[in-house]
Amino acid sequence: MKKSVVFVLTVAFMFSFFSCSKVKDGIYTGTSAGMQGPVEVKLTVAKGKISGVEITKNRETPAVAGVALKRIPAEIVAHQTPYVDTVTGATLASHGIINAAASAAESAGFNLEKFGRYSAKPGEDLVLNTDVVVVGAGGAGLSAAVSAAQQGANVVLIEKSSFLGGNTVVAGGAFNAVDVEAQSETILSKAQKKTLDSYLALSVNDPDLHFELFPEWKKVLLDLQKSIKAHYAANAGKSAGKDMAGYDSIELHMWHIYTGGLRKMDNGKWIASDINLARTLAESALASYDWTGSLGVKAVSHKGAGKTLRTVLGAMWPRTHQYSNGIPLIETLRKAAENAGVKIYTETAGKSLIKSSDGRIAGINAVKSDGTKVTINASKGVVLASGGYCANPAMVKKYDEYWGKDLTDRTLTTNVGTNTGDGIIMAMEAGADTVDLGVAQMMPSSSPVKGTMTDGIWADASEQLWIDGKGNRFVNEYAERDVLAKASLTLENGIFYIVYAGTGIGKEDPVCKGADPNASLFGNKIKDMVENGHIWYGSTLKELSAATAKTAGGACPAFTEEQLRSTIEKYNSYVANQKDPDFGKEVLNGAIDLAYIESHPEVGIAISPRKASLHHTMGGVKINTNAEVLDKNGKVIKGLWAAGEVTGGVHAGNRLGGNAIADIFTFGRIAGKNAGSSR
Repeated sequence: MKKSVVFVLTVAFMFSFFSCSKVKDGIYTGTSAGMQGPVEVKLTVAKGKISGVEITKNRETPAVAGVALKRIPAEIVAHQTPYVDTVTGATLASHGIINAAASAAESAGFNLEKFGRYSAKPGEDLVLNTDVVVVGAGGAGLSAAVSAAQQGANVVLIEKSSFLGGNTVVAGGAFNAVDVEAQSETILSKAQKKTLDSYLALSVNDPDLHFELFPEWKKVLLDLQKSIKAHYAANAGKSAGKDMAGYDSIELHMWHIYTGGLRKMDNGKWIASDINLARTLAESALASYDWTGSLGVKAVSHKGAGKTLRTVLGAMWPRTHQYSNGIPLIETLRKAAENAGVKIYTETAGKSLIKSSDGRIAGINAVKSDGTKVTINASKGVVLASGGYCANPAMVKKYDEYWGKDLTDRTLTTNVGTNTGDGIIMAMEAGADTVDLGVAQMMPSSSPVKGTMTDGIWADASEQLWIDGKGNRFVNEYAERDVLAKASLTLENGIFYIVYAGTGIGKEDPVCKGADPNASLFGNKIKDMVENGHIWYGSTLKELSAATAKTAGGACPAFTEEQLRSTIEKYNSYVANQKDPDFGKEVLNGAIDLAYIESHPEVGIAISPRKASLHHTMGGVKINTNAEVLDKNGKVIKGLWAAGEVTGGVHAGNRLGGNAIADIFTFGRIAGKNAGSSR
C-alpha cells in the first residue's frame, strides 16, 4: 500500500551515508515473518552498496504475493533502502521481505536508522473511455466483465489489489447448486429422510417460521412439501439408506436459504432473504456453474456428479459441487476475460462514481497505488463487484446488530486485506440504498492465530467432529455457520478442535484409509501443517495424544488417549444408529474407523485448533433480480449494477456455506449481461 511519507534518496545523501558507514562487502542473510511463514533474503553488498537482493526461502502463495516477491527486491536495489512501498493486497508478505532485507543489511554494517524511505511518485493523470467499467476482479467482477464482453461491450476491469481474485482466490471452491440428475445417482440416507420428514411435519402456522413477518415464504414451504411427497411417491417401495434415490429441489434450496438466514437482530428485528433474489440464485446456480465450465473452469455437473456432491461446512444439504481451489479458478477466468477483450488494470482503486447531468452513472474516478489519478468514462455504466468489508472490522463493528461483545475492532478475518467496503461507500455516496449492514458472518473453523482458512484440513460437514478443550463435542457440526461460531465463542479463548479421519477427504488425500499422510490437500501437506504447528497428527490415538501433549500450554490442551477414544466411539455409535441424541445432527456420515487406522501406520488421524473470524458480510448495496442498484425510494439508479459480496439481500442474517461462490457467478453474470447490453 502506498506510504504517506515520500522520501527519495539523493545521490549526495547516498554518498555521504555509505562513505561514513562501516559496511563490508559480501553476502548476508536475513529472515523475518511473512504471511504464510518465514521469509529468507540474501542481500549482496558490493563497493558499499546493495547490489542484489534475492528471496531464497518463502512459503507465500505466488498468486497473492507474486508481485511483492518480484518488485520489492528490485526496488530495494534501485533505491538503496529496504524501506520501500509495500504491495497492495500482500502487505504481510511485503513486510516479511522488507524486514528480512533490513536484517541482512544490518548484518552487513548498515545503520538502519539512516536509511530513507522510498515511495513512488504519481504519474500524469490518466483518462480512459469504455462502454462498461467493472470495479473489482474477484469471481463476481471477472464473471461480470466476461459476460459484458460477450454482449459486444468494451470493458475495463479495475482491481485495487496487485493480484486478481479477491476473496475468491482464497476460497475453497465450494459451489451449491440444485443438480437433480446428480442427486438421482446418490442414495438418500436415513438421516436425510428424517430431515425431509421434519419438513413435511411443519405447519404454516408455526410461529417459529415467522410467516406473519414474511408471508411470501409460505408458498415455498407448501411447494417443498408437495415436492417431497412426489419424490416419495416416485420411490415407492424403496428405503432410505438402501435404494431410495437422493433428493434436492429449487424449493429445498430456497427453504435452506430462508431458514438458514432467518435471524433476530439485537434490537428485536427479524430479517430474512429477499425471496426474489433467493429464487434467482437457486434457479440459476446450476446454469452459472455450467457457464463457468464453458469458460474453461473445471466444473462437473449432471451425469457423474452424484459421486462428488458433498456438504461444505454450513451448507445444510449435500448439494455442494467442487471447483479446483481459487488460484486455478481465477487464472482460468483471467484468460477468459483477456480472450474476450477485457482490459485489466491492477493496483487501481475506485474512489467515487461519476454522475452525468441526468443522474445516470457514467464512470468512476480511481487512483493507482502510486497516487496517479485515473478517470474512466463508461458510456453504458458501472458494475460494482468490489467485495464486502470483513477486512475492515471497525466498519463491521460500526454497523453490527448481531454479535455484540463477541466482535471488536481487532477481530481476525479470513478475507484478503483489500475487502474494506469501498464499493458500498461509493454507492451510498451516489444515493444507493443498503440492506442488512448490521450482520456479518464469522467463519468458525479459522486459524486461531491468523484468521485464515488455508492452514487446516477441510472435510464434509457430515463427517466433522468438533470438541472442546476437554475432548467433548459441544455443537451440531452440521449447523449453520453463525450457530457454530456462537457455540465456539462460549469456550475458553473461543478456541475449539476439529477431529479429522473420515472418508470425506477422499482416498487420494491424507488422513483417511489408504492415503499417504504427506499427500496434498488443497495445496497444503499434512507434513507442512504439522511442522508449522497448524495441526496435530498421529497414526494412532496414542501418538495423537502425545502430539497434543508436546505443545500443551496456554490455550492448547493436552488430550488424553482415553478422552479421544471415548468421544470418537460415542460419535461412531450415533453414526451407526443415524441419530445424534446430544445435538441432533441431521446428517451423520463417516464413522472414524479406529481399528483400521491404528492397524495401518500409513494412515492416521488429525486434530486442528480453530477459532471464529470474520468471513462474509451479508449486508450491502440493495439490488433487484437484474442486479441493478436501487436508491432509497426503490428506484433503479441508471447505469449502476452490483454483484457479489458488495450487495445485500440474498443471504439475510447468515449465508449458507457454498452459496457465496454460487452468488458471485450468478449475479456477476447477470450484472455483466445487463450492463453490456444496455443503451
